[in-house]
This record gives sequence, structure tokens and C-alpha cells, in this order.
Amino acid sequence: MDIFQWIGFLGMAFVVSAYFLLQINRCTIHSILYQLLNLTGAILLLISLCVHFNLGSFVIEIFWIIITVYGIFNNLKRKKNEKISTFNA
Repeated sequence: MDIFQWIGFLGMAFVVSAYFLLQINRCTIHSILYQLLNLTGAILLLISLCVHFNLGSFVIEIFWIIITVYGIFNNLKRKKNEKISTFNA
């Protein structure tokens, strides 16, 4: 295995770990740990796919990154709004 396959393997481990933690209730979909594991995993898989290209996998990783970044921004916005409403209450 070359270095890019190891990078892809590590990315897969991050994504699977995130899903496992979600299933055993150690984190939620709103947890920053869950989102960062998904984001990091997808980026590592994308790096691997730049060398060992597979169009289907490449496209799904792009969507995985976009959706995860969207989720992170929504959660940050939600937390900011909660702090503001708590402060104004």
C-alpha cells in the first residue's frame, strides 16, 4: 500500500468512527466531534481519490464535505442564536 491508500484508509476510519459514535449515543449529529470526524474523513478520502481516482467515490466525498460544512455552519448559527436569546431573556 502506498501513502495515499493509507490516507484513504485513515479517512474511512474517521467516517466509520463518527457513525459508530452516533449509533452508540456517544455523540449527536449536532456534536462538533461528529462533524469534524466526518469532515476530516471525507477530506482524507478525497486526497486519496486524487491519486487512485474513482468518479463515484470522488463525487460522494465532495457532497459529504459540502453537507458537513453546511451542518457545521447551521449548528454554529443555532448556538449563537441560543446564546443571544438566553442573554436577552
